[in-house]
Amino acid sequence: MWEAIRRWFDPAELRSVGEPPDYRFSLANERTFLAWLRTGLALVGGGLAAAQFLPQLPMSHLREVIAVALLLLGGAVAIRAVDHWARTERAIRLGQELPASRFPAILALAVGAGAVLLVIAVLLRAVGGR
Repeated sequence: MWEAIRRWFDPAELRSVGEPPDYRFSLANERTFLAWLRTGLALVGGGLAAAQFLPQLPMSHLREVIAVALLLLGGAVAIRAVDHWARTERAIRLGQELPASRFPAILALAVGAGAVLLVIAVLLRAVGGR
């Protein structure tokens, strides 16, 4: 694990592997990384907004659970983004197949489940008359 993390911060090591790729592939990989990073930042922003601006919900500590879940998910997306960028860049330089990832599907399921839970909370609040 520490070896993988070290590679994230050592561009010389990355450039010493394989052949220099067509720069367009590296730039596309970087754009994808930046898109995932923006997603992580949006989730962190959503977590902060939930903690600060959501009113108390009918279920005890639901607001805090939502905020913490969004913050953790945002952090996980950011870490996953840099790891996937490094693995993809390495595969491009070595002429290997690009690494597959289940993370987009997992993220979509987590966001969908969170949305369903929020709808339930809103409906409970509406029925409760608050």
